[in-house]
Order: sequence, then C-alpha cells, then structure tokens
Amino acid sequence: MSAKLLKSGLIVSFMTLISRVLGLMRDVVVANFIGAGAAADVFFFANRIPNFLRRLFAEGAFSQAFVPLLAEVKAKHGDDAVRELLAKVTGSLGVVVTLVTLFGVIASPLVAMLFGMGWFVEWLNDGPEAHKFELASLMLKITFPYLWFISLVALSGAVLNTYNRFAVAAFTPVFLNIAIIACAVLLAPTLDEPALALAWGVFIGGVVQLLFQLPFLAKAGLLVWPKWGWRDENVTKIRKLMLPALFGVSVSQINLLLDTVIASFLLTGAVSWLYYSDRLIEFPLGLFGIAIATVILPNLSRHHATENTERFSQTLDWSLRFVALFGIPAMAGLMVLAQPIIALLFMRGEFSQNDVLMVSYSLVAYSTGLLSYMLIKVLAPGFYARQDIKTPVRIGIIAMVANMLFNLMLAPFLSYVGLALATAMSASLNAFLLYRGLKLAGVYQLSKTSALFLLKLILASLMMAALLYWQTPTLNDWVVLSFTTQVWRLCLLCGLAVVGYFSVLWLFGVRLAHFRTNSVAESN
Repeated sequence: MSAKLLKSGLIVSFMTLISRVLGLMRDVVVANFIGAGAAADVFFFANRIPNFLRRLFAEGAFSQAFVPLLAEVKAKHGDDAVRELLAKVTGSLGVVVTLVTLFGVIASPLVAMLFGMGWFVEWLNDGPEAHKFELASLMLKITFPYLWFISLVALSGAVLNTYNRFAVAAFTPVFLNIAIIACAVLLAPTLDEPALALAWGVFIGGVVQLLFQLPFLAKAGLLVWPKWGWRDENVTKIRKLMLPALFGVSVSQINLLLDTVIASFLLTGAVSWLYYSDRLIEFPLGLFGIAIATVILPNLSRHHATENTERFSQTLDWSLRFVALFGIPAMAGLMVLAQPIIALLFMRGEFSQNDVLMVSYSLVAYSTGLLSYMLIKVLAPGFYARQDIKTPVRIGIIAMVANMLFNLMLAPFLSYVGLALATAMSASLNAFLLYRGLKLAGVYQLSKTSALFLLKLILASLMMAALLYWQTPTLNDWVVLSFTTQVWRLCLLCGLAVVGYFSVLWLFGVRLAHFRTNSVAESN
C-alpha cells in the first residue's frame, strides 16, 4: 500500500512541480511588468479572490465533501451509480455556482469594498489612492468568472482522482500559469493599464483548464449530461457537508483574505509583499502537502468505507512522515535563503532591492508555519474521509478567531510582517487541534517510531540551516553578482543543503524502511 501511495504521490508531485515552476515564472514576469506598487497591489487583490475560491473548491470544501461520498458510491454501487451522482451534482451545484458567479461580476464593487476596505475609504474621501478601488472593481469583473470554470474543473478532477488518474488533475493548473504569462507578454504592452492583461489571463486560464480535462473525463466514460437533482439523497448530503467544510481545511486561505483587508490600510506595497512571499511558500506546500493530500483522501475514504481502521491509521502516519521529511528542511531553507531566492527571481524591472528586503521579512514569518500548513492538508482528510465535518469546522473557527487576535496584537508593531506571523501562528494552532481531535477520536495517534523520526528531521534541518547560513552571502554582496552567477551560486547552495541534510539523516539511521506501513503497524 505504501509503495502505491508513494508512486501516486510522486506522480502528483512531479506534475505539481511543473505547475509551480511555471507559477514562479509567471510571478517573475508579473514582477518585471508591475513590480510591487499600486497596480500590483490591485491585481494581487483581484487575483486572490478567485485563487481563494480555487482553494476552497479545487483543494478544499468541494473535494473534501465530494470525494469521500464518491468513493463510497463507487465501492458499493459501481460506475453506473457514479455517473448518476456526477450528473446530478453537475446539474444541481452547477446552477448555484452560476448564480454566485453572476452575483460576483455584478456586485464586484461590493466585493472590492468588503476585502479592500482601506481603498474604499480612500475612494469615499477622494484620496490619492481612490483609483485602487475603481481598478479593483473592474478587475474583479474579469477574474470572478474563474469561479465557474474552476468549480467544474474541481468536479472533473475529483472524479479522475477517485479513479486513480492523478496526473491529469495535477497538471491542469499549468494552463492557468501559461495563460497569465502569455497575456502579460502579448496583451499587457497594448493596454493603458497592463495589470488588466493579467486579469484576462486568469479568465482565459479558467476556460483552458476546463477544456483540457473534458476529453479525459470522456475517455473514462464519465462525461455525463447534467441533470437537476437538488433533493437527491447524495446531493443533499454533499450540500450539507460542503457548507461547513468551507471553514475546515481552507481556514488558512480565509486568514489570508482577512490579512488583505488589514493590509489595504497599510503602506503601499504591503499587499504585494505578502503576495510574493505567500507564492514562495506555495511552492513546497503544493509540491508536497497538497500533492499528498490529493492522493490520500480517496485512499482514506476507501479504507473508511471498507472499515479498515488499521490501514486508515497507517495511511495518515505515512503521510505525516512524508510531508515532514520535506516540509521541515524546506521551512529552514526558505528562512536562510529568503533574500537570495527573492532577488534572483524578482529583482528586475519595477522590482527594487527594497522590495526584496520587504518580501524577505514576510517570507521568513510565513515560513515558520510551513510545516503546519502541510500538516493541515494531511490531517484534515482524516476527518473528511469519515464524513466528520463538524470537528474540523469547530477547529477552523477557533483558528480563524485566533488569527484575528494575533493580527491585532502583532500588526501595530510589525506591520505586514505581523500579519504573516499571525497566519503562521494560527496555522500551527489549527494543525495541533486537528491532531488532537484525531487522537481523541481514537482514529490516529503518532507512533513512537514516527516521533523519533520527526526529532531526527528537526536536528538534521537545524544543521543544514547552520551550514547554509555560513555559506550564504549578504544581500548587498548578492545583488552585485551577475544573473548567471546568482543562478549557479543558488544551485550550489541548494545542492549543499540537500547533501548535508540527507547525509545527516543517514548518519542518524534514517532509511527507506521508515516509509513502509508495516513498520508503522509494528510500532503501534
């Protein structure tokens, strides 16, 4: 079982890697065109709304509610029942998403007011930054339809994942990045406001993603004609599960939106600095955390449906080991190499050395919660696979309230960096409470072998970080290097980190056997 999970996880990770690399290329292009000024703030604001919705639907509430039920229907009733469920879900929930999308387009000024309150106040008072509110309202009209497309993409991807066709759904986000890059390069120079071209890239990316998945769905014999089934038993169950699930695994995204509201009151550039640092955090999070969560949810749902509690617990334990293996060193590495990475990727065109410094501060703050972000992705499916929505909802609400309290405590003293640190702190609280909930439910408890394994990872990561700190030049010394020299220097530093980290782990006795589920069973 662990070998199959590892193979599926590596496939999703590889496809996600392609997407994340293109995502970084997209951000490099965006940084070059609009930097971190007023236009950048507005685009990242307008992009964060559909991105937030993508997380809720593609990686959050919809998938967490739909996949367990789909796996159960498939296991107990077969493919014909799956097609019937898919038709009713597409027809019923599709109507709801259409209405929400239309509301978002029509009421975009209201959305801009709610999440960009600082800009709205400027607009009311005819302040110098009033144009931000007007531009945000316009951009949202263009980007909001992304919700409609990504909802259908999420539905299609969930079905394909349930049938163990993980590569298609994992590769799909590549087309969003390609669309934004293409619009930035080809369309932006022709417009008075280049940021509008990026908004159109988001819209086009949504269309292309959906068109890409449909042939694979048809090949699997699962492309069905939508039908209305709002009161169908399974559709009703999905609706009831989906609404509270919005607060579960996606609480960190809600926190980011709340951060955006507060950041709109801060100095110009704050929204952009938070965006760039969040994007760098998304790279390892998507590569390992989201990829493994995507793979384990159908497996956990199947184990729950067949009442295989031992395999259920083993899958969670294996997943925690896997994300910790990469998440802990990634957290340490990002903290030490923050400035060289940001300078190499973004410092050109409108993106200044001061922007590098500002982004690095929030990146270090976000990085303190990287492992927690990953653990949330792994632990939350332990509840959703059992169709237990209430527990993670309660935990999510606690974490969200805590985030706001942390914001109020830290933002007055640390400005936007306080917002990033508050997000990391609330994510850590969320992850701890999720683990405690699984433990109290008797579903999963960290094995002694895994606890020792985590300790070894922490020690190895600290040694790796010390080595990197010793070898990493200051920002002033870094920026005078040529681009080619920076690339080679960063590659050498990353190579040194990898060799140092895994060498220490080998000395600590860590072997591939730590990823065999039978060893987990023996230790429990």
